[in-house]
Amino acid sequence: MAHVSDLISTDIEKYLKQHENKSLLRFITCGSVDDGKSTVIGRLLYESKMLFEDQLAAMENDSKKWGTQGGDLDFALLVDGLAAEREQGITIDVAYRFFSTDRRKFIVADTPGHEQYTRNMITGASTADVAVILIDARKGVLTQTRRHSYLVSLIGIRKVVLAINKMDLVDFSEDVFRKIDEEYREFAKQIGLTDITSIPLSGLKGDNMTERSLHTTWYHGPTLMGFLETCEIDETRLQKQAFRMPVQWVNRPNLDFRGFCGFVASGVVKPGDRVRAQPSGRESKVSRIVSLDGDLPQAVAGQSITLTLEDEIDISRGDVISIAESPAEVADQFEATVVWMTEEPLLPGRPYLLKIGTQLVSATITEPKYKVNVNTMEHLAAKQLEMNEIGVVNLALDRPIAFDAYSENRDTGGFILINRMTNNTVGAGMMHFALRRSHNIHMQPVDVDKAARASAKGQKPAVLWFTGLSGAGKSTIANIVEKKLFAMGRHTYLLDGDNIRHGLNKDLGFTEADRVENIRRVAEVSKLMVDAGLIVMTAFISPFRSERAMARSLMSEGEFIEVYVDTPLNVAEDRDVKGLYKKARRGEIANFTGISSPYEAPELPEIRVNTTNCSPEEAADKVIARIRQLGLID
Repeated sequence: MAHVSDLISTDIEKYLKQHENKSLLRFITCGSVDDGKSTVIGRLLYESKMLFEDQLAAMENDSKKWGTQGGDLDFALLVDGLAAEREQGITIDVAYRFFSTDRRKFIVADTPGHEQYTRNMITGASTADVAVILIDARKGVLTQTRRHSYLVSLIGIRKVVLAINKMDLVDFSEDVFRKIDEEYREFAKQIGLTDITSIPLSGLKGDNMTERSLHTTWYHGPTLMGFLETCEIDETRLQKQAFRMPVQWVNRPNLDFRGFCGFVASGVVKPGDRVRAQPSGRESKVSRIVSLDGDLPQAVAGQSITLTLEDEIDISRGDVISIAESPAEVADQFEATVVWMTEEPLLPGRPYLLKIGTQLVSATITEPKYKVNVNTMEHLAAKQLEMNEIGVVNLALDRPIAFDAYSENRDTGGFILINRMTNNTVGAGMMHFALRRSHNIHMQPVDVDKAARASAKGQKPAVLWFTGLSGAGKSTIANIVEKKLFAMGRHTYLLDGDNIRHGLNKDLGFTEADRVENIRRVAEVSKLMVDAGLIVMTAFISPFRSERAMARSLMSEGEFIEVYVDTPLNVAEDRDVKGLYKKARRGEIANFTGISSPYEAPELPEIRVNTTNCSPEEAADKVIARIRQLGLID
């Protein structure tokens, strides 16, 4: 079982070539807290002889300082690298380790067991071929066991090792092993896991890790290492699927060469094959397959290549090159499963960035359909998703993309959601299918466009987006600005927060989710009015930067002008024309901006007026002067 080979000392080149050609298995360990995941991985590293002398010495020292096994080696310390992990005896972050045997190479991800770190488990599972789900023989199937098993099924891992660990603490009882095995398989049927291999283990003592244990003569299956070395890796499954290659880079070193670089996500491609560039739909034939080793007769899933085509067609980074007779789907609205990974909840209507393959687009959750109780598999109604919750949602993008169902292809069906303001990854998702309306609803071309309408009015259309605290003076200043523009003969319209809530948005409250939807609707109406050639004023608190960024993204360059009415909270509260601050202080109004709900001030507004040192009339004059500088008016 040892990785050490005589070839290292006799023929190093032959050894390296042999090592290079070994198959690679990626697997994860998961389960509930303190099931022994890190100990099992540490034992595998130790048994595979992939540790240097200084690592062994460090483990011996750490075992004395942090260990939980008395004077014996604590193998978990080989993997639990964070100080907090060692102090608490748990895994917090995903730890990746490489090791190998004479038969195969391995990359293992030790994923955390605590529920609060479920999002980290998703990270480790996303590229795995096998899941080793550990169960403490004393405790049996627990809530987190079910949660991780559901996530394994969701991610698309097909092979599962049910590692029933700590058998030494139940006297290697066959009855305990059989009972846990039966209970788990009954649950696994509900979530579609069928390829399960159950192994009785003692990670600490080494029973059935690399060699059969004398304590489990009743067990006739493989050891853990034996299974990992011999299980089939479904390398050919992706090669049998239709060809897909997301384009990472367009390589144009000179006028005579134009190639499309990418990683083959699935299928096989050869020179002469007819391919389709998506989402544009234009077709051509493969001319050459270029690699570092020269031109190739074919390329298969898992290779990084450069394709050249016979025709000059427009292909950019993020596009997908598919085989023409079986192309990917193209749509801009989908049903998808989302695992939410951050403390700030997922809110419908809020814009996020969606990264799928090499494509980055703007996305909005239009409707959470339900969330899943992973303990009972029950579907629960949901208006938003909290951290670590899993839900099925409808998703809308700002442009069509090429995709496959995640169940068919992880690379072209899996995506992440990114916070537009912080660039933090907030969710991971799996595409199901395109919504029917995505195919049935298309933009209708019109002959009279925005430019024609603006020309007829003799002005540049735009939206002046007034934002600030309640009582800052937004509506007052916006009203004066509109009067001045109207007096100049400009075509204008004022959208005021209170007025809109009497009509278009009267069905919305003041929860965070409703506020997001309120601004989304106003932004869409503003876009239509700008398209009509108008200069639009909007006066809304619009407390969140992400929603203001969404509104900006709907407009063309130079059409969105953010006007920050900068009034300190104490000044706005002293004015309190409507008496709202007093009610909020008494707790009579929930989610009141500045008191019980945050206001995120603009960072780089086009216009900033401070109402503590100027009157509304003076502030309006500053706005007019600034938009004249910006070229909005003559």
